[in-house]
Amino acid sequence: MSTPRRPQPALIPLPGARPGRDPERAIKRGPRRVSAEVVAATQRDRLFDGLVQEVATRGYDNARVTDICRAAGVTRPAFYALFTGKEDAFLAAYRHGIAVVSQLMEHAYREAGPDWPDAARAALRTLLEVLASVPAFARMALVEVDAAGPDARRERDALLASFRRFFVDAGPGPGADVDRDLLVSTVVGGLHATIRSRVARGPIEELPLLLPVLTYAAVAPFLGSAEASRAIRPVRAGDGPSIAAPCATPGEPF
Repeated sequence: MSTPRRPQPALIPLPGARPGRDPERAIKRGPRRVSAEVVAATQRDRLFDGLVQEVATRGYDNARVTDICRAAGVTRPAFYALFTGKEDAFLAAYRHGIAVVSQLMEHAYREAGPDWPDAARAALRTLLEVLASVPAFARMALVEVDAAGPDARRERDALLASFRRFFVDAGPGPGADVDRDLLVSTVVGGLHATIRSRVARGPIEELPLLLPVLTYAAVAPFLGSAEASRAIRPVRAGDGPSIAAPCATPGEPF
C-alpha cells in the first residue's frame, strides 16, 4: 500500500512576482465597503512587490520610500501606517518571501523520499527554480540584503543557520577528526556564496543550471564522490516537484 503524498502548499505569490500596481488588487470604491483589515493587507502585499522591484532595480540605498509607494500605487501615509520606514518594510518583505521559499524547499525535501541525496537535490532544485522565477526577489534577498543594515544581515545569517536542517539526514562526514557541525556550516556557506555570485552577475534565470555542481558540493563531503556523482544524474520529466509558480503558504522559515 503506497504512502499518500502530502498536499501541495497553498498558492501565495513570492514578493516581487507581481507588479505593485496590479489591477486585480485595486481597492475599488463603492457602496460595498472593504474592511480596513483587507485594505491594509492588500496595501501591504502591493508594497512588498513595489519594494522588491525598486530595490532590485535601484539598489537598497537608492530606492526611496517615494519610489516604493509609486511602484505600489500606495500613498506615503498608508506606507507609514504599516511600516516605520524603508528598513522595516524591507525586513517584512524579506521575512515573508523567505518563509515562502523555505516552505517550498521543505515540501520538496520531504516528498523526495528517504534517500538523502535525492532529498537534498530536490530542495536545491526548488530553491534555484523559485529564485530564477522571480529575479527581483532573488537580487533583493541575496545581494541587496547586505546593504539593508545589521538587522537584515542577522536575518540572513539566521536563514543560513536554518538550512542546516537539510543535512540532519546526511552521513557522518569523512571521519571522526572532522567537526561535523563546522563541515555543515562550510557547505551551506559555499552553496550560498555560489548562488549569490550568480545572482549578482546574472543571468538569474539560469540559476537552475547550477543544480549539478551544487548537488555534488552538498553530497560529496558526507557520502563521497561516487554517491555525489549518482545524485547529479540528469533531471527526468516528473523527477521531483517542478516549480511552475513561486507560491506557497507563508510560515516560519526556521
